[in-house]
Amino acid sequence: MSIPYKLLFMCMMTVALAFGFLALLYPHETYSYERLHIFLFNLCTGCSILLHYTDPQEDKLSPKVRWFLLLAVIYALCAFMEVYLPVLLITPFLAGIVETIRIRKFSLFPMDFFRKNVPTSEKFHQAALLCLSLGLVIAGLVIINTEFYHFVTIPKLELNLFFLGYSFPLSLITMSLVFSIMENHSGRVGFLKNAAFWLINLGVIIFFGFILAEVFLPQVAVSTILFASVIMVFYLFVRLGRNLQQKQFLISGMGFLMVTSITGIAYIFLEFAPGYDIDRLVWLMRLHSFAALYGWNLCGLAIICRYNDFPIQLHSKRTIALHWLTVVVLAPLGCYDPAIAVMATISYAVYLYIVLFSKIDRRHGKKAAAGL
Repeated sequence: MSIPYKLLFMCMMTVALAFGFLALLYPHETYSYERLHIFLFNLCTGCSILLHYTDPQEDKLSPKVRWFLLLAVIYALCAFMEVYLPVLLITPFLAGIVETIRIRKFSLFPMDFFRKNVPTSEKFHQAALLCLSLGLVIAGLVIINTEFYHFVTIPKLELNLFFLGYSFPLSLITMSLVFSIMENHSGRVGFLKNAAFWLINLGVIIFFGFILAEVFLPQVAVSTILFASVIMVFYLFVRLGRNLQQKQFLISGMGFLMVTSITGIAYIFLEFAPGYDIDRLVWLMRLHSFAALYGWNLCGLAIICRYNDFPIQLHSKRTIALHWLTVVVLAPLGCYDPAIAVMATISYAVYLYIVLFSKIDRRHGKKAAAGL
């Protein structure tokens, strides 16, 4: 990816984090800064990077990806200002761009999901694209329901919940990267890889349905299965992943993913406990959100941005330590103290700069060429 685009995405992701703090420290009576926080990172930046990964054009963004980025920014601003008619008009174009890219890369019908000989990494890749296009359409239908016609009345059927769904395609593409650097195996290992694909994808869909239904035990059961699936993937990755620089960052990313699993399960128990008070659990949900978006998902996006550059000249362990300090310490504390929020934003920007702009290690050119 060229330097101007990396700089653009770095700025957008940094501004996204800043809006996350602004929403909590200086809430607006009318508009939700939380939406800009979510959209700038997930839809505008993350999903554009996902499409660039699928439809690469040397170091540039292809015309389709550039159009997606532009329309996604307009979508985000209109949704932030609660002007929903332009959002509904833009939605088919965004979904159409995603689908044309997906169909060109894979096929109209995702039959690869059911083929044993298709690598699990490719299944996750196509699932990420399909999830994005379906997410756009479903969010549009929810807008029509909640803002205009009110066909269905469900307490949890709210826009902000569905807008959070734009993070799931990023999670899936990061999972695709995890499986892409595992050694190819058949038999029992191949079965476990395919099992992980179905457990994670179907598990999240079913879990989302139970959230809408507001039922306790099914949420606990499915979230526990998802956590066990993550543990299994982590074990396979540590054992089978090739010894590349990317592996260190993805192991760190899976650590963040396990944090999100634990905090998610904890929140379910606390939500259904007597004396539940959502204001007292804001810190837990912020930790969950930061670990998911700026921890796990960011690991995948950073690797995609430097996809053809590895290995790069940086101290991986120190960089990963900075990442953890920023995401699980400074960012959650920054929700309560403006000074720490500024420190977290600066630390985050420094991390992005190190990862995105560190020089290629020319001494290991052959390894870089091998890549993922």
